[in-house]
Amino acid sequence: MSIVRINAITVPEGAGEELQKRFENRISEVETMDGFESFELLRPSSESNTWYVYTRWESVEAFLAWVSSPSFARGHAQASEQPVAHGAELLSFDVVLTAQAKK
Repeated sequence: MSIVRINAITVPEGAGEELQKRFENRISEVETMDGFESFELLRPSSESNTWYVYTRWESVEAFLAWVSSPSFARGHAQASEQPVAHGAELLSFDVVLTAQAKK
């Protein structure tokens, strides 16, 4: 089964739009990676300042290939030059059960 990696990012007030823009500008880089299944950027709908980056991969190896890729390095180099976050935590999960909408 697939794996899920969720990056919980602490974003200062007023920096959310810039964070979203940065992901929009580089989303095509992850879409072409072998083993990539899906991506979602989750903006808090409450007063929280934690955004979640949800990615789903066919294997741990596929995820590790992404984080060691030049595309990943380029995206995170910009983040360290002009940060829009002041903390992050990577959460790791194995998918054990899924359901899809029945139409």
